[in-house]
Amino acid sequence: MSRSERLFDLLHAMRRHRRPVSGKILAEEVGVSIRTLYRDIASLQAMGAAIEGEAGVGYVLKPGFLLPPLMFTPDEIEALVLGSRWVANRADDRLGDAARSALTRIAAVLPADLRDELDGSTLLIGPGAMVPVDAVDPALLRKAIRTERKLLLHYRDGAGSVSERIVWPFALAFFDAARVLLGWCELRKGFRHFRTDRIASATLIEARYPKRRQILMKQWREAEGITKRLD
Repeated sequence: MSRSERLFDLLHAMRRHRRPVSGKILAEEVGVSIRTLYRDIASLQAMGAAIEGEAGVGYVLKPGFLLPPLMFTPDEIEALVLGSRWVANRADDRLGDAARSALTRIAAVLPADLRDELDGSTLLIGPGAMVPVDAVDPALLRKAIRTERKLLLHYRDGAGSVSERIVWPFALAFFDAARVLLGWCELRKGFRHFRTDRIASATLIEARYPKRRQILMKQWREAEGITKRLD
């Protein structure tokens, strides 16, 4: 393993820990001696990484630091390419453009040999089922999820009847033939799944919903076996 790969692995290991972690644990995760770990931490600090702590106490990495140039394994590069190509082909236009842009940015800071791996990837996305056209901009739904704000929906069920719903959106699921908004429905007083092509209109409400989306996601997973239904 090269030194740059080792430093990248150390950064990756530290990002997994939100609280101070001992040098011994980090050394075991990265697969180096404790002496090498201390040298690598000093090297990262010299590069500008905001690593706080000391030997015998533990270390924590503050967010925001990137190690240039970016280093990825061949499998990680193929995963990035495949994921980006899937999004570019199957998601909405804005997400598709973002996926292509992100891949271009990553390629710009990769070493030459890894850039060749990325450019030469032969993993392709085959044609999928035609996704129904949405009446609402998916970017609005994603914004509501990110900002944890309620949505006022006019939703059409399978029989064509339209109802007004106030929903706490917390996730958006992508399938080959449909996209599904996951949310807590105030009308039904439970978790519901809304096909985005059946949403006639969506209005972002200023009020934030009372729970964090991570909590809603956890509760949805726990209740999924009971309330797994499409409205």
